Amino acid sequence: MAFRQFERLSPNRGPAAHERLGALFHHSGRGFAETIDRMLDPGSRVSYHCLIEADGTRCTLVPDAEVAWHAGASTFLGRDRCNDFLLGVSFAGDTYLSPLSGPQIASALEWLEPRWNALGWETGRVADHRQVAPGRKRDLNPAEWDRLIGAIAAHFGGAAAPGSVSMLKSTPPSRRKNPPQTR
Repeated sequence: MAFRQFERLSPNRGPAAHERLGALFHHSGRGFAETIDRMLDPGSRVSYHCLIEADGTRCTLVPDAEVAWHAGASTFLGRDRCNDFLLGVSFAGDTYLSPLSGPQIASALEWLEPRWNALGWETGRVADHRQVAPGRKRDLNPAEWDRLIGAIAAHFGGAAAPGSVSMLKSTPPSRRKNPPQTR
């Protein structure tokens, strides 16, 4: 099923090229239209790459090639600044008040589909906000995260093998103080 998708570009994004090494899932805590309005407000200083409504409609807020400001202080697989390498996807609403809808999960799978194989993703390259900012963030509801990651694993073929995230380096080459010398 193809879900409706439209674009409303947020000013809240960074100029650096995005590494697109995986996806980070959130819930917005607000309704779909209210979240879009907030993402379009330069004063909010927050954005996602994609926002998914309960009916599965998706709004692209930041192009994949650019950095969205969705993770804040965060660490994933030993690496800081998740905004630089994880695409931010948010579900409209609060997963503690309402579970993810079937269309939201199906739309997330549809959004992941063209990226998954093309970018070499595995389930070990997706996380939720709780996992990358423990104690600071609480989204997604753990039961809803389990539903989502279960759907992702079933759709794309199982759990990640240990060491499957070997492309994630502790510091990207562009930020190393002493870049490696080439011969």
